[in-house]
Amino acid sequence: MTSPLRLTDIAAQAAVSEATVSRVLNGKAGVASGTRHKVLAAMDLLGYERPVRLRRRSNGLVGLLTPELTNPIFPAFAQVIEQTLAGHGYTPVLCTQTPGGATEDELVEQLEERGVTGIVFLSGLHADSSADPSRYQRLAARGVPFVLINGFNEQVQAPFISPDDRAAAEMAVRHLEDLGHRRIGLAIGPTRYVPSARKEAGFVAALPSAAADGLIQRTLFTVEGGHAAGGALLDRGCTGIVCGSDPMALGVIRAARERGLRVPEDISVVGFDDSPLIAFTDPPLTTVRQPVRAMATAAVGALLEAVAGTPVQRTEYVFQPELVVRGSTGQGPGG
Repeated sequence: MTSPLRLTDIAAQAAVSEATVSRVLNGKAGVASGTRHKVLAAMDLLGYERPVRLRRRSNGLVGLLTPELTNPIFPAFAQVIEQTLAGHGYTPVLCTQTPGGATEDELVEQLEERGVTGIVFLSGLHADSSADPSRYQRLAARGVPFVLINGFNEQVQAPFISPDDRAAAEMAVRHLEDLGHRRIGLAIGPTRYVPSARKEAGFVAALPSAAADGLIQRTLFTVEGGHAAGGALLDRGCTGIVCGSDPMALGVIRAARERGLRVPEDISVVGFDDSPLIAFTDPPLTTVRQPVRAMATAAVGALLEAVAGTPVQRTEYVFQPELVVRGSTGQGPGG
């Protein structure tokens, strides 16, 4: 049995007046689309079923392709992208790749069969410099609008949305240097991926001798990858470690604790992403934050402009990351 609607609760949740809620529920004119969306979102959050008259016809399906959902940064992106699409009247279709499951190309084919209006690629094959970019050229030739997040290929004529990975690595190194760390290592993913290569380039620019000293460990973007890289870097005497993802940073912390080392008293660790719940780890993780909301909103905006037939600049839009200092970094031996 559906709970009776309480205007007071909905108004409080949406931060609007009860009169505004009433106008939305009764389909009255004179309510801004943004306000209407806030009221509907409040109803959803409070668990109320929308009246039939408020259920809108979708403007179309938009596919969102992600490589996986175990790294919490991908669900964070997906949530903002889906919310933004829904706010514009589109129905998001989340397609997640799994080991042994459908490939990116197969998922795109399935989306096209369903007549999608457009596609958002998040950390897909466009981020892999060893992958054939012609798949995106063929997609464009078939008239399917798309936008690509986290990765860049100059042979693909489409809007790209990226954080400044090079600057992210440099600011992490500067932070550790300011704390007095002099032997700083990098735990990074395979450099065939554009974000990894850019982070490594930023790291080397800040610490030119790091590669020769064996202070760069290329591994997987997972906790297990960070654990393996962290152990190797600790064996090389690092007191500060920069990581390519937050899960990798948690793996480095695990490796340190297995050696009886304290974080941050003995070893300082910096992650990347600032995905949800990272502020609540033990210790809370210092990390470089991807501006997820700004990037996701820009990606949807670029896609919908292309859908509307508006000329979209085929270039890379680069967003500035932010260093978030928490408890996993502290004074180094030279501090």
